[in-house]
Amino acid sequence: MSKLNMELSSSPGMKTNLIEALALLPDFRASRGKRYPLWLILLLVIMATMSDCYGYRALEDFARRHHQALLENLDLPLMGFPSDSTFRRVMMSIDFTQLAQVLTNWIRDGMPTQEGDWLGVDGKSIKGTVNNYAQAYQDFVSVVSVFSSRCGVALALEQFRNKENSEIDIVQLLLANLGLTGVIFTFDALHCQKKLSN
Repeated sequence: MSKLNMELSSSPGMKTNLIEALALLPDFRASRGKRYPLWLILLLVIMATMSDCYGYRALEDFARRHHQALLENLDLPLMGFPSDSTFRRVMMSIDFTQLAQVLTNWIRDGMPTQEGDWLGVDGKSIKGTVNNYAQAYQDFVSVVSVFSSRCGVALALEQFRNKENSEIDIVQLLLANLGLTGVIFTFDALHCQKKLSN
């Protein structure tokens, strides 16, 4: 096991490390011309994003800048790293729902909730996702998250288009999927619904 693998799975009670979790995602790419495992590309995206690198060129720059350390810590054979166009192709084609589910399961394995935990539930619209600015009723993408105050991480995340669904429905779906008991949820006033309080 590589040094980084051991560090990524060092949390007590964590069943899988991040690399193992990302490796569970089915690789949708054609085998011809595939140079890098999908888990490696996604791990680089996560690490670069955590280092404030946004955009495909920034992802490539991050991989180049940390090339030697990544090779050593991930026990990878000597190779190059993905180009900006490789990052772009993967990010444009990946199934966000599958990726979110894998990451959610990994986080929940490593950070189980405890009785009395406070969990904040909130939805935010994503900047730059409006399709037509001229319309009176805007269609944009929003993300709802369930945030653990104790752990400092989002335990669950779900995206939706506001023309196709509502934040209320997504929150109810998220809470049903989490199946948590003995925790305290905080919501916006929007969620003062009889159905939710039951």
